[in-house]
Amino acid sequence: MKSEATPKTKFGVVKDHTMTIFSFGQRVQKQFFNTVIKLALVLVLSTTMSGCNYFILLGYLIGGPPSIEPDFDSQTKKSMTGKDVTVAVVCYAPLELQYNFDGIHNDLAKYTTFRLHEHGVKVINPDRIRAWLDENPDWDKPEEIGEAFDVTYVIHVELHEYSLYEENSSDLYRGRAEGMVTVYAMDENGEGEKLYSKEITSFYPLRAPRATSEVTFSKFKKEYLSRLSDEIGRLFYEYYNGDDFVNAI
Repeated sequence: MKSEATPKTKFGVVKDHTMTIFSFGQRVQKQFFNTVIKLALVLVLSTTMSGCNYFILLGYLIGGPPSIEPDFDSQTKKSMTGKDVTVAVVCYAPLELQYNFDGIHNDLAKYTTFRLHEHGVKVINPDRIRAWLDENPDWDKPEEIGEAFDVTYVIHVELHEYSLYEENSSDLYRGRAEGMVTVYAMDENGEGEKLYSKEITSFYPLRAPRATSEVTFSKFKKEYLSRLSDEIGRLFYEYYNGDDFVNAI
């Protein structure tokens, strides 16, 4: 079984060995959705608001919803979007998960890298990291990757559980994942130190599972990889109240 296709973007290595991805379509789609949400809020809230509350609503519409600080930033007082910061992403999945979902570790690493780049993080091309892993099958520490690519941080995603089906069901889709995200900070000598770690528990859709008759396996897998990579990415880039509205259905 071949792994599912990744997002249709062009990967390239620029002079600082980071990845270039064209994501205009994703930005337009998100901007359109945010506009729809704002208009819906106007219709709903204008029927219940009066007086100065209108000015609060107006400020919300002009400035957008309040952003949520990345957990990595709040816990470490550092940022993945710093000017000279470069990041490598690697994902590990046990053999049992790889057997059931071929290439899941590579797919998730690529999707997560894409998400980070989309939000201004300088990331190493995941194809280069995959090639290095293939050439160095005996690697056992994420810091080795950090030294090989001379990055500031290594994000290591370890999947413990992963499924695309509702529990105890074969005709309902619901993405489910559990794991650990760990960040290693690299120094000038190529040595790494664990800086941050966070457990992740993911469900998609949030409100109710989807019937397998409504969407193909391939399409739902791509949808969930997109969702899961965004959940991981939000640990490192800001997001906004209301962003999860579309994932509830």
